Amino acid sequence: MQNNNKTVHSGHEPLIRIVKRDAIPVWKTICIYALAIVLALVVCGFLIYAIVGLNPIRVYISMAKGAFGSEKRIWVTLRDTMMLLCIGIGLAPAFKMRFWNIGAEGQILAGGLASAACMLYLSKGMPNGLMLVIMFVLSALAGALWGLLPALFKARWNTNETLFTLMMNYVAIQLTSFFVAKWEHPFGSNSVGIINQSTKIGWFPQILGQNYLLNVILVLTLAALMYCYLKYSKQGYEISVVGESQNTARYAGIRVGEVFIRTMLLSGAICGVAGFLAVAGASHTISVDTAGGQGFTAIIVAWLSKFNTGIMILVSMLLVFLDKGALEIASAYNLNSFASQMITGIILFFILGCEFFIRYRIIFRGTHKEG
Repeated sequence: MQNNNKTVHSGHEPLIRIVKRDAIPVWKTICIYALAIVLALVVCGFLIYAIVGLNPIRVYISMAKGAFGSEKRIWVTLRDTMMLLCIGIGLAPAFKMRFWNIGAEGQILAGGLASAACMLYLSKGMPNGLMLVIMFVLSALAGALWGLLPALFKARWNTNETLFTLMMNYVAIQLTSFFVAKWEHPFGSNSVGIINQSTKIGWFPQILGQNYLLNVILVLTLAALMYCYLKYSKQGYEISVVGESQNTARYAGIRVGEVFIRTMLLSGAICGVAGFLAVAGASHTISVDTAGGQGFTAIIVAWLSKFNTGIMILVSMLLVFLDKGALEIASAYNLNSFASQMITGIILFFILGCEFFIRYRIIFRGTHKEG
């Protein structure tokens, strides 16, 4: 009878079950990510050889040269990594409380506009150090105000923050277009041009002979501060509780609306600082392309790192490396941009896909071992 019961029970048990993991060791997470990258490179290698007949090893070497092939390229890669990391840091607190801030692009443009306005209107007789401080503060305020509006509506009327912040991006783009036309130089160029090219007021100074070292110092400082804020502060704890359950947060006496507003002020401010970095520490101009889609790319950075700003450094570096590498192989082997971007897309697909195996485990019939 027992055997018959077991047989019946076995017959009703599915062949494959997917079960959510309670926890996974860090070493196993790293191994899963490493295996995903290796598999992605193998798949890309087959496709590269099948489609264009190139040696995939040589293609991968070219990708490395594109990002790290010279001292200048290394510093440009670091500059772009810091920009992407800064935006990811800004998104981290909002995403951790499940407030889907898709408006980083607009907050970057708001901060960039504030920085450009300072360079255009306040540069006469202003020491560069004081100018940079003013630009930093006003850019953060501009980004914070741009993030405040959707937070207020969410707190008061429970509006959809995803749509609200997304629509704010388009408002910021049109506002930037207006000021680009207003500040156009030279006339008829439909661009602002390089601001203060002769005086370099509002430009990041060289440190130890490097143009972008200040970018690295500022963003890594923000990363350390945000890590401590989210992990050790009372406000960071409230963000975690609200992210887990708003009802639980209210039961614990946390004012959820205030947490929304406070956190979006912080999130918007840091994205505004990214606009400051773009204008003062990179392009020295402003345009509708200043954000360059990085506000959306940073969502991947924040999500993959699980809002850990230390891991964000590695993820940001990987994404920038893939971007630089794709441009290099397109140039070196006369490939169109679609072929090079396909490689980037496959690698990202495998990295994002491996999240499934980190979050869930597969159990086959008759066993409780992980698959």
